Amino acid sequence: MIAINNLTFEIGARALYDEANWHIKPGEKIGLIGANGTGKTTLLKIIVGDYAPTSGTISMAKDIKIGYLNQDLLSYQSDKSILHVAMEAFGRQNQLHTEIEDLLKKIETEYTDELINKLSDKQLEFEALDGYNIEYRAHEIMAGLGFSEADTHRTLAEFSGGWRMRVMLARILLQAPDILLLDEPTNHLDLPSIKWLETYLQAFEGAIVIVSHDRYFLDRVVKKIVESRKGKLIPYAGNYSFYVEEKGLREEIQSGQFKNQQAKIKQEERLIERFRAKASKAKMAQSRIKALEKMERVDDVDDDNPSVNFSFKFSKQSGRHVVRIEDLTKSYPGVPIVKNATATIEKGDKIALIGANGRGKSTVLRIIAGADKNYTGMCETGHNVTQTFFAQHQLEALHLENEIIRELQAFAPKHTETELRSILGCFLFTGDDAFKKIKVLSGGEKSRVALAKALTADANFLILDEPTNHLDIASVNILIQALDQFEGTFIVVSHDRYLLDNVANKIWFIEDQEIKEYPGTYAEYEEWNSKRVYVPKAITAESPKKETKKEDKPASATEDRNKDLKKLNQELQKLETEIAELESSVKHAEAELAKEEIYSDSEKLSEANRRYQQLSPRLLKAQAEWERMADEIMELEGK
Repeated sequence: MIAINNLTFEIGARALYDEANWHIKPGEKIGLIGANGTGKTTLLKIIVGDYAPTSGTISMAKDIKIGYLNQDLLSYQSDKSILHVAMEAFGRQNQLHTEIEDLLKKIETEYTDELINKLSDKQLEFEALDGYNIEYRAHEIMAGLGFSEADTHRTLAEFSGGWRMRVMLARILLQAPDILLLDEPTNHLDLPSIKWLETYLQAFEGAIVIVSHDRYFLDRVVKKIVESRKGKLIPYAGNYSFYVEEKGLREEIQSGQFKNQQAKIKQEERLIERFRAKASKAKMAQSRIKALEKMERVDDVDDDNPSVNFSFKFSKQSGRHVVRIEDLTKSYPGVPIVKNATATIEKGDKIALIGANGRGKSTVLRIIAGADKNYTGMCETGHNVTQTFFAQHQLEALHLENEIIRELQAFAPKHTETELRSILGCFLFTGDDAFKKIKVLSGGEKSRVALAKALTADANFLILDEPTNHLDIASVNILIQALDQFEGTFIVVSHDRYLLDNVANKIWFIEDQEIKEYPGTYAEYEEWNSKRVYVPKAITAESPKKETKKEDKPASATEDRNKDLKKLNQELQKLETEIAELESSVKHAEAELAKEEIYSDSEKLSEANRRYQQLSPRLLKAQAEWERMADEIMELEGK
């Protein structure tokens, strides 16, 4: 499908790739991994032709269709609706639709056999390209990525960068390419959207290459890992977990080979020194020297998994209650966040606050941090609590003229320079990088500096909002180690499930405008949540809660299930009636289009065609809804 042969790519005097080779086969699902700076994004750009290799070749079929998602797409601007932007994927269908509309108008005043034949050809091609279903497909994918029906009519300019990236992802997925190249696709997605994308990619029939730091996402989607390392592309035949295990075995073998070779070299060197002293053995010594020079050396194993070797320091312990929230109500115009919410953070809690975007996770963090005072109710910090707050906007608090090491020293004077250099190394600032000025750093690098600052604060309570956004897998592992060693309290918002599963002992989620708690790990929460049937509250200001009489008994789970089944079956019957009527109408519309008296009359033809285009998508949508409801009924009946 795509063959990379002897690829060399140089930036100045540095070779990102040195005669690297890689063949991507049809249908392969591949995770492209490696430390930051090893050229993963660069390689994707070489494949699509944005960059030219220094030497080597990239071979692929001429008609191959590549869908490429990259962070540069955030700069795309449009005053069109996001549905229109997404449907730009259907270039030929959109062109045909316009041409058909123009022909229909033309036939109203200029009726000729030539125009009728041309219209017929366009309609046949449009139907062959599934043109009547493209809008339904666009709505389906955008709903999966978290857009409501109302959202699809808003302009692209109204959305933030993360949501714009989702629109561009929808456009790429709608192109149905032969191969998808996805550069950090989960960076701007919440957990429900990540799970939807996983399901979509698992069923995708083309090839996929994914650059991602989300190891759970890689485990669920890819069947092969290719590591970009030391200028080469090293394949592993399995998902990310298999790669970790297999790489460990390979490194164990390599380490043994290295030690054995080093022992042999030392033995040979001792013999050479002994032979050199004797004239009769000088020839033998020279022979052994040449053999030693020709020996192919085995490299020692590099440590790609640095460990945290600094300790957190905070000068005082907090009281038992770190934060108390009572009757908290917060909303934005037209968007309620929480209402009369109550929650408590106790000393030693490691809380993951999770949920879909727009549910108010970051808002709750800002209220806890004291950065948002515009609410009613109480959010009270406990005795001796000292906190630090990490969020993307904290980058603005960095002093641009400071060197990185000086920025940390000013913020955390109790840490030695060695300790600070150590933590900077963990976040990819090694050697002289520590003396770079903040103003020359990229956005991602500034984010890593701000996170390093947060972890060195004299704080017993950490508040972290999406701390992994610009970290590679090795740096995420460092963060996990750091939080695991932290003896204080923290609350974190993140879509990185591996991080959450390894650091959290409580899960918070916002539901029915309340802060709810699950007392366990993220994996335990996921298992619990997958089994429960959540029914949103239907109580509003206009419909007050019914008073519960003493003799009223709570409905059992079986009764609730039976009620749900009865309701679903009733709705399914209504839908079946609607589908039958739509099928009849579609058949009638198709028959009308085939009648001579219709296609020979321009006005009647135009009206019949419009009617058919309206009915067909409605039928498909109703059929998809029937399948969804039928699956839900089967699931309930199986319980």
